[in-house]
Amino acid sequence: MILIINTLLLCLNTAVSSVLICGLALIKAVLPIPLVQRPVTRACNYIMWVWSGLNHKLIDVTSRDLEWDVQGGEGLSKEQWYLLIANHLSWADIVVIFCVFRNRIPMAKFFIKQELLYVPFLGLACWAVDMPFMKRYSRNYLLRHPEKRGEDLKTTRRSCAKFKSTPTTVVNFVEGTRFTEEKQQTSKSPYGHLLPAKTGGVSYTLGAMGEQFDGIVNVTLAYPDNRAFPFRDLVGGKMGRIVVRIDVLPVEPALVGDNIQDKGFKKEFRCWLDALWQQKDQDLELIYGQTEKVPEVKTVVQN
Repeated sequence: MILIINTLLLCLNTAVSSVLICGLALIKAVLPIPLVQRPVTRACNYIMWVWSGLNHKLIDVTSRDLEWDVQGGEGLSKEQWYLLIANHLSWADIVVIFCVFRNRIPMAKFFIKQELLYVPFLGLACWAVDMPFMKRYSRNYLLRHPEKRGEDLKTTRRSCAKFKSTPTTVVNFVEGTRFTEEKQQTSKSPYGHLLPAKTGGVSYTLGAMGEQFDGIVNVTLAYPDNRAFPFRDLVGGKMGRIVVRIDVLPVEPALVGDNIQDKGFKKEFRCWLDALWQQKDQDLELIYGQTEKVPEVKTVVQN
């Protein structure tokens, strides 16, 4: 019963928020003036903040035994720019990221494909909240059209230009898809709890916005008691413990480069990301290997 009620309430919250954002999007479209668009964008971000807060409150009220185990992230600010990278286990990850970081860093933005901007309602809402879009060309396409090299990066940079005056968090799930044991075997992953990290998305984002980011927020997510169906258990009030580990990394100059044409940079970037993923896998091994909870490290996430 809790699962059904929570699902309906989450859908209602999302629907109302989307309608409000789409309404504001029409104002932005009709009045393409920075003096108008900036406060409208702030209003859209506020709606997202309220949306995530209501989701958080709903989860806490209906999950009496839920423990938020959050460590790290001291010194984060809503007045700075961040690239947030994380492992991906479930749809629950998005809800958790919004709940944990809504009062710590600027509202999260997810890169979307340029084609999605033309999807009714979805594209309008994404545009209204300034979701950055990208237009990427495949390697085969670039071989046939070498004159297009670098155009995708230029498109993304133009999309991200609006963030220069507004603190922003861009989110990237480095594995590119949700983790499952089947995908782990198919990809021949060298990790026990992760899929191989994909360099493209992270290096592409750093290449487009690297000079704007104040830090890289490396997030490790785990649901030790609910590994099979995290999202269903979260919505159904059966989630036992949500573990979030946060490590803030500097944006070194060596991390900003051309991952497509510069083979030397591509190799060095791959080594950096693989080392990061190896450490994340070790951290997850420790989390999943714990046999008892440690109350003194628990952090209660503020609503």
